[in-house]
Amino acid sequence: MSVEMEQAADRPAPERGEPLVRLTGVKKYFPITQGIIFQREVGRVHAVDGVDLEVFPGETLGIVGETGCGKSTLARLVCRLLDVTEGRIEFDGQDITRVKGNTLRTLRREIQMIFQDPYSSLNPRKRVGAIIGDPFDIHGLAEGKERKRRIQELMEVVGLNPEHYNRYPAEFSGGQRQRIGVARALALRPKLIICDEPVSALDVSIQAQVVNLLEDLQAEFKLTYIFIAHDLSVVRHVSDRVGVMYLGKIVELADARRLYAEPKHPYSGALLSAVPIPDPDKVRKRERVILLGDVPSPIDPPSGCRFHPRCPKAQQRCVDEVPPLEPKASGDLAACHFPLEPGENLADNRPGIRQEATTAAPSGSREQMDQV
Repeated sequence: MSVEMEQAADRPAPERGEPLVRLTGVKKYFPITQGIIFQREVGRVHAVDGVDLEVFPGETLGIVGETGCGKSTLARLVCRLLDVTEGRIEFDGQDITRVKGNTLRTLRREIQMIFQDPYSSLNPRKRVGAIIGDPFDIHGLAEGKERKRRIQELMEVVGLNPEHYNRYPAEFSGGQRQRIGVARALALRPKLIICDEPVSALDVSIQAQVVNLLEDLQAEFKLTYIFIAHDLSVVRHVSDRVGVMYLGKIVELADARRLYAEPKHPYSGALLSAVPIPDPDKVRKRERVILLGDVPSPIDPPSGCRFHPRCPKAQQRCVDEVPPLEPKASGDLAACHFPLEPGENLADNRPGIRQEATTAAPSGSREQMDQV
């Protein structure tokens, strides 16, 4: 699939209007407590820390970053599976930051989620027809023969055999189970679908099928996607814009083609240097950037720019001042005091960070990261 991703045609940019989703200063902190009876807060995990973001109708916004940077937490805040600590979330012009009860139930029809693991996100005790039909029951939209007809239509739309309506999830492969999850998310005809690493647990050949399915459904049903993934080639293939997260913050937000061609933030440059290239000649010419040090703890994040302890271009200003997410030369947004210039080799900025592509990067502590 990687060859197809590299050679994918440019996606036509969707028309911009009012954003479907707008996040303003969104923060999510998880408290750390001590004690059994009288628990007291001794710290906080800064999972998402001041995110400003807009998602426009009909586009696919990719979110990338290493494990523990807050991608999945951000997704759960948007679909209101988690409550924000601070900030404001707007959906289709409505403030949904604190909505509850029937208002939240109504909102569920407009925002759905496809989860990462197709094995754990489906109830093994329920038949497929019941799993896909749950949204109809919860919202009282269809019953009886009409309900069965709509479920079988959804199964056909996502490439499943409608005759397998009464089978259990264990009777399907991983790719088929993910298609069941897609059908369930599509049942209520939502405006926004959040894809939380929907292909990372699948074989490469099946990944391509699921990605192509999501693109076909977007064109047919006018969907908007927030697409979270670790595979940067997949994100490049499906996304109109890409947001790069690091330690709870968006450090770069740019058009997908420009981001992959000329990243502005040093972290984005290091991340993209690890993308496999299906061309041996280009691989020999490109140097892999290996960042020194570990990812800082989200319990006590660094001052100023979160990336400065590992950044090859860091200066004293990066320690003292938090860089705003603002337009750079290309018009795309980056939170960096000293952004990368076109053609700049990040490996030249600090002695000792140039490494062979086969050298393993030092792994950071994941104990606090797993809480995100």
